[in-house]
Amino acid sequence: MEQNRRKLIKLLSLGSLGALFPGQTVSALTSMLESVNIDSNQNISNSLLTNLKDSKIEELYKKAMVVDGLIIPRDWGEDSFKALAKSGYTGFSASLTSRNLKLALNDMTDWDNRIKTNPDVFIKATTADDFIRAKEENKTAVLYGFQNATMMEKSIKNLDTLYDAGTRWIQLTYNQRNLLGDGSTERTDCGLSDFGLEALDRMNELGIIVDLSHCGRQTTNDGIKFSKSGACFNHSMCEALYKDHPRAKTDEQIKAMADKGGVIGIICLGYMIGPELGTKTTLETYVDHIDHAVKIAGIDHVGVAADFAIQGLEATGATRENWYVPRLTRFKPSYKVQWPPWIPELDQPDRYLQVAKILDKRGYSTGDIEKILGLNWLRYYKDTLKS
Repeated sequence: MEQNRRKLIKLLSLGSLGALFPGQTVSALTSMLESVNIDSNQNISNSLLTNLKDSKIEELYKKAMVVDGLIIPRDWGEDSFKALAKSGYTGFSASLTSRNLKLALNDMTDWDNRIKTNPDVFIKATTADDFIRAKEENKTAVLYGFQNATMMEKSIKNLDTLYDAGTRWIQLTYNQRNLLGDGSTERTDCGLSDFGLEALDRMNELGIIVDLSHCGRQTTNDGIKFSKSGACFNHSMCEALYKDHPRAKTDEQIKAMADKGGVIGIICLGYMIGPELGTKTTLETYVDHIDHAVKIAGIDHVGVAADFAIQGLEATGATRENWYVPRLTRFKPSYKVQWPPWIPELDQPDRYLQVAKILDKRGYSTGDIEKILGLNWLRYYKDTLKS
């Protein structure tokens, strides 16, 4: 111990925090540092301890499977590639155009071409193994899906067409009612229709993930109940922490979802997780939602999800005029839209590294941090995707 102490003091005096005692865990190194008991005359500040812990979390993050439950990849360009390189992502669920079948298929074709043109960057994901391969090859897996079922139009057979093109997840409704059921801000709350139940059955048969993030209260309950495989909330939050928001899920729903093997991805969109962004709602509030979801669902059923472009909203040119004002009429007042809508630490490509640092400070083990960053999504994909 005395030898370690002298080595530690020497390295600290030189400002060297990298490669300290290779192979040691963050907690072990922290305990070692705290046990040194250096007096104040040696001028070793608490910031060195923080830097040491951050350095080890950064190492953990580089090795981790990092999966984003929902990215909006619209207008993907050079800035998107640059942001992806900084993100540390192993993969993400891509929210594609759902207005109708033709546009949906066109969007998937565009992404097919982008992946073929950039084989050193992307892997088209249709199974969990594709995420594993992406990590091994230092690439990013892209899982195609839709935040509405409107591209099914009026035919269950269109699910087969979508599946064959690469679709692996579908949100049953957006905020409004569609042919499958009621959305989260619809006046009525009638749950799934007969057509919705038929679609659910076919999605289960094919191996298409059932997402309920924007669904109404009863549609969410029906989706969990009637899906043979575990449904998910790939970008949502906890109603217990943000009362009366139509997009939030209750403790009962989170527990029921987890009991059937699903995952909730905690949404990074700041105005979705609390009021008064920048004061009452911060990065710590985001992790509060993770904490609560873990308490209700268990550590194996909580992940992360952005719900915006990989660069972040500010970097993609969101302004009060072009982002906030249109949403005042597009969304009902119950949505509680705020400006600016982002939490600064999450509105940047390395958002989940910042989350990992807070999780570490709150006492999460390295294994549990890795589960939240992506291993839980990987397990869920293994359970749900058939081929």
